[in-house]
Amino acid sequence: MTFSLLARCEETGQFGMAIATRPIAIGAKCPFVRSHIGGLVVQANGDPRLGPLGLKLLEMGYSAQKVLQELADSDGPANIEWRQIMVIDKDGNTAARTGSSNEEWRGHIARRNVVVAGNRLSNDRVAQAMMDGFEAARGELAHRLLVALEAGRDAGGQVAGQYSSALIVHQDRSYALVDLRVDENDEPIAELRRLYTLYKPLIPYYLKRPSNPSLPRDDDWRKQLGIAGGPR
Repeated sequence: MTFSLLARCEETGQFGMAIATRPIAIGAKCPFVRSHIGGLVVQANGDPRLGPLGLKLLEMGYSAQKVLQELADSDGPANIEWRQIMVIDKDGNTAARTGSSNEEWRGHIARRNVVVAGNRLSNDRVAQAMMDGFEAARGELAHRLLVALEAGRDAGGQVAGQYSSALIVHQDRSYALVDLRVDENDEPIAELRRLYTLYKPLIPYYLKRPSNPSLPRDDDWRKQLGIAGGPR
């Protein structure tokens, strides 16, 4: 019961994904994204063990389609039909597979630099709404991913509703530029948007702090720059 998208920004080289589902802790089990090499999402009745394997293959230079095939072969015919997998490689090529044992509505849309997938969705318009929302949005990749997730929700979302969500973006570092998660929330996508709005002004701060640990605390830094928000 999940809808998500995986994307690359040609201008910045960022890779990212956004996801929403009913079960708790979706951000810990499905997305695998890394700077410079791409990423994958393994959802539905997913196997998180496929994630590190997919990242290793991407790091070795395998194309998105080749990675998808290797994962399917590794998983085996008894399991792969329960999975839904999306892959994007370093060049923005995408590939996706929706197993036949996924619940309706199920499906995916794969285009250059972006791929959308969902299972047990309310209707067949959700995935297309996500793709349309992403392609029409402007601005940073994280914002475009959130627009797409919001569009999927507004088009009907999942049969059982969504209570967990996550947003991840990587660029030029071994750690995520953005890694935000919401669990057990009646409006997880709205809460994810709220968290990103609070977090976005702090991105420069967290980029500077590793090499300058004497920076003031984040709340004091906000005040010095006149940035609204902060801890409750």
